[in-house]
Formats: sequence, C-alpha cells, structure tokens
Amino acid sequence: MAGSRQVIEDLLRGREAERVGLMGLPWGDTLAAWIEQGYPTRRVPHEVGDQIWRDDGQRVLAEEAGEHDEPVPPWQHFGYDMVGVGPWFDILPLRGHSKLESETDEWAVKRNGAGAALKYWKHKSGTPEHIDFRMTTRQVWESDYRKYLLELDPARVRTDELARNLREAGRAGTWTHLGHMFIWELMRQSMGDVTMYQSLLLDPGWVHDYAQVYTAFFTTHFQYMFDQVGLPDGIWIYEDLGYKNGLFASPKVLRELVFPYYAELVTFFHSHDLPVVLHTCGSTAAALPMIIEAGFDAVNPMERKAVGNDPFAFAEQYGEQLAFVGGLDARVFETNDRRIIGREVAEYVEGMKARGARLVFATDHSISPRTHYDSYRHALDVYREHMAY
Repeated sequence: MAGSRQVIEDLLRGREAERVGLMGLPWGDTLAAWIEQGYPTRRVPHEVGDQIWRDDGQRVLAEEAGEHDEPVPPWQHFGYDMVGVGPWFDILPLRGHSKLESETDEWAVKRNGAGAALKYWKHKSGTPEHIDFRMTTRQVWESDYRKYLLELDPARVRTDELARNLREAGRAGTWTHLGHMFIWELMRQSMGDVTMYQSLLLDPGWVHDYAQVYTAFFTTHFQYMFDQVGLPDGIWIYEDLGYKNGLFASPKVLRELVFPYYAELVTFFHSHDLPVVLHTCGSTAAALPMIIEAGFDAVNPMERKAVGNDPFAFAEQYGEQLAFVGGLDARVFETNDRRIIGREVAEYVEGMKARGARLVFATDHSISPRTHYDSYRHALDVYREHMAY
C-alpha cells in the first residue's frame, strides 16, 4: 500500500489514491488529559529559550538547559499522513514584541507587535479575546507599522528548528507542510474587528495596501525559508472567514478585497509545485466558488454545526476541483460512545467515498479534552477498516 506522502500527493493533485488520508489536531490540554489515560510520552533535551511542555498542555520557554517529558507527537503516535513542520515565523510589524499588560492566575493580556492587546488563557487552549487596538486608522498603519514589513528580516524565521522538523518528518515518509494565517486573520489581530469591518467599506484603499504589503512580505519570507531549508510537500493557509451562520463579510467584499491576494499567494506556492490547503472555520459554502477560483487545492475543516456545511453536498458539487480535509463532527467523539463513534465514522468515510471525494479523514474542529483517548483510538480503528478506495 502507498505510503503517507504518496497518498496525500495523489489526493491533493487529483489523482486516484489507494486510500483515504488521515490527519488530526488534538489540543495541548487534550494531550495532557490523555497522558493520564495512557498516552505515551518521551524524554527530550532542551536549551535555554526552547519551548518546553508543561503538565497542563501549554508550552513555556525553558529558563535553563536540561531535559523534559512531553507527549509523543500525535502525527507519530497515530500515524497521521500530514504534519505541519513549522514553526510559524514572526509576522507582526514589531518583531518579537509581546508586552504583558495584566494577568491573573487564569489569563494574561499581552500587547503584540501590531499594537493589539489580546487576552489568553494560561492553562487551556482557546482563541484569544480581543481587548484593545492601536492600529485604528490608516495613518497609524502608515506611520508606526507599515515600514517594518517592507524588507526581508531573516531573524523572523527559526530556520534551525524548521530544518530539524522537516528532516524528522521527511525520514518518516509523512507529507510535510508549512503554513500560517494570512491577511484576514492578520487584520483582525492588528486593527481589530470594528476597524477592519469599517475599513472594508469606508477605506478599501487601506485594505488593499495592507494586503499588498503583507502578500509581498509573505512571499519574500517563504522564499527565504525555501532557500534555507528546502521545500516542504505543501502549504496550509489558516483564515477563518466565517462564523456559525455565514461569512464574516459578503462574497462581493471578499472577492474584491481579499481573494485577489489569496490567488497571488497560491500562485506563488504553485510556482514551487506546492499544493495549498485553505483552513477556514465557520460557514464555508458561499465562499467555495472563490476558493476554487483562487486556486486552492483542498479545503478544511467543513465545520458541521455551521450553516450550509454539508461535506456530501460539497463533494457532489466541487469534488472534481477540490480535495476535502476534515468534515466529521468533533462532537461525535465527545460522546465517548463506541457504537455512535463507529457508526458515524463509517457512514462519513463511506459516504464521501461513494461521492468520489478525495478525502483526508479528520474532525471539523480540534479534538477537545472531552474526547477520551480510547474513544479516539476506536475512531481511528474504524477509519482504517473503511479507508481503502
């Protein structure tokens, strides 16, 4: 049977594959809970300043050299076919800037390199709460931040760690990818939602300038990464364009102000013969024609509780143009009912296969601590019983 790299290459490039692919993303606090349920760990060395595992599933910077225990990487333990080999590079204007504004035992508010104050949980996974923003006008962008993004800055990229990860996954035969968030998520974490939405309508010139600067910034820094460590097998771009009930902006606005830059970035990656997966949570249906026009090769995660997200319908309508990564409702695993899990996994995989979908099996959301380790292993056992095309 074909190995991981061949399977994913076939799926993303529109060729006949031997089987459905596999990937997953347990949260850090999920792995912490699973360790107590029998998930294996390993002993690894670290240097001062390296990120090391903490018992609650978070990562912190090591204050001294030594060794620490951490979970075996899920891609190794579960045999995932795709693995991100990051680390993500620093994309905010003021490189390395993180100022602690306030904190409690449970959370911390930090000011980032775009002047935004975001509130993070300390001991569990989750997206940050938006607190305060300084980049609220085009003038602030132009005077205080834009200039830092116009030249290559090699210090933004951790090439040693990237090369090490790429070698490790490459030796295992896993399909490797680099990736990052892009302009939509960047605008939200730089301008804030209110300024971003106002500017989409009232100052589209600023949005275009922001997107043009960042598109050039991304292609420059990804090219540097490629030159320094070589090519991965593909790319993931992480842009949550929707919420439960629809897209955050109309298709017209997205088509005019955002997707041209997606197309430019995808074209750059395609020039290196790299397939590109778009991760976008929330309701995706209205954006799929634009996703295809921009040249993306696959879409993830097809969040099932969002309006219009029916992977079977997506496969029937767009299966010749896209591969699909994800799509199984993560809440199925949280039932921890083997009968329900087995039924739903089998019906989903067989249903996508029956529609000719090029599928990488995964959930529609990160795997939460509410899913038991044995429940997830059972789900993967059922997947493997049905994975052959």
